[in-house]
Amino acid sequence: MRMYAWQRSDESTGYGVARVSAIDGGRRYQGTEVLATPAAVSCSFTIDVTHESRPVRAIVRAFSTAGSRVVELGTDGWRWTVDGTHRPILDGVTDVDVAATPLTNTIPIRRLGHLGVGEEAVMAVAWIDVPTLVVRRVQQTYTRLEPVDGMDAWRYEDLDHGGFTLLVDADGVVVDYQGFATRVLPARS
Repeated sequence: MRMYAWQRSDESTGYGVARVSAIDGGRRYQGTEVLATPAAVSCSFTIDVTHESRPVRAIVRAFSTAGSRVVELGTDGWRWTVDGTHRPILDGVTDVDVAATPLTNTIPIRRLGHLGVGEEAVMAVAWIDVPTLVVRRVQQTYTRLEPVDGMDAWRYEDLDHGGFTLLVDADGVVVDYQGFATRVLPARS
């Protein structure tokens, strides 16, 4: 098990704490994000993935002035359910992305580690908004860049949010997410 923490750079009072642990047949990604401004919001999540870094189950909880919400996603590898109901629009997505955390970028980056500099992968993703927990199908692109300061670098892009540079450690865990968060534990060496 490894623990991580990020300080948000897009909000003056936001932090995230997460852990990655081994489970039978894969890994478990768990975390909590807390923002105090501009609105008080907390989000916690658990995402289980196969040893190939393919999500099989996700539970996300959010707490805000709008109340408490929970959403659960599951897949058999192609067909997706949301709260136990088949959502055909999500069938075939390869990843789950929780909007509030840099940790979920690790899942596709670990799977795409074989890409060479300049190569990209375009994928359909189940994107979960925080705090509404509305689940949408979005297209995301990851492009491997030249290393920066000894760390792997990636360009993450989607149509709604634009593009950002991600610096990751040897395990594919985000160290710096341009304009969003910087890891404080373990600190960048």
